[in-house]
Amino acid sequence: MISILHNPRCGKSREGIALLEASGKAFEVIKYLEHPLNEEELNELIRKLNIRPIQLIRQKEKIWIEQFKNQNLSDKEIVKAIVNFPILMERPIVIAEKKAIIGRPPQQILDII
Repeated sequence: MISILHNPRCGKSREGIALLEASGKAFEVIKYLEHPLNEEELNELIRKLNIRPIQLIRQKEKIWIEQFKNQNLSDKEIVKAIVNFPILMERPIVIAEKKAIIGRPPQQILDII
């Protein structure tokens, strides 16, 4: 099953949903701000994305700038920041079994579906 971590207020995330709908494949929408990932789920997602936690951060988010920017945070501390403030996570993210991709630009989603 394909899943998309989605923020309805985000244009790129809405574009990601449209691409998935156009593909005709079944998928599940996870509104990650309403149902945030826990630390274990987030670590698994980072593993599937094959990235460092900092690459999952929206570094222009107000919370990041005010509370975390210019700090030398460990990967674990970055994961905890995302768990506590899920708005910090890049979006959309599409997960297909053992792989995941950040849909920025949304056309990258086509690589995984």
